[in-house]
Amino acid sequence: MLAIDDQLAIPDEEIVERFVRATGPGGQNVNKVASAVELRFDVAASRALPDAVRARLLTRRDRRLTDEGVLVIQANRFRDQARNREDARARLAELVRAATRVPKRRIATRPTLASKERRIEAKKTRSAIKRTRTREWINE
Repeated sequence: MLAIDDQLAIPDEEIVERFVRATGPGGQNVNKVASAVELRFDVAASRALPDAVRARLLTRRDRRLTDEGVLVIQANRFRDQARNREDARARLAELVRAATRVPKRRIATRPTLASKERRIEAKKTRSAIKRTRTREWINE
């Protein structure tokens, strides 16, 4: 059971962990031991997640989320399997925890008259600077 917060937990049956060989330095140990963890969590089919959280996770633009709605987390930060497994589970919990928070609605605002005038004035100043460059170039 992976606890997300007080009310939400993901059962171990919904999490699939596969242990693979890690890449990078580590000597011969890296060729013998499957210390990296590939964690898969089917967000679309999960019964543990509330509908709102599931929808927020699925609408995220995340390269770790497949087209089928499966979240794939790869952990190979550490040299031993247990720590990589903890790291992958912690990252999954953090992602789901972030999706439990309801995003604040954006209030549409309009630029003030003073800010519009400052913008136009800046554009005129920049235009005048560029205009002086072209005249010097033509005279030479």
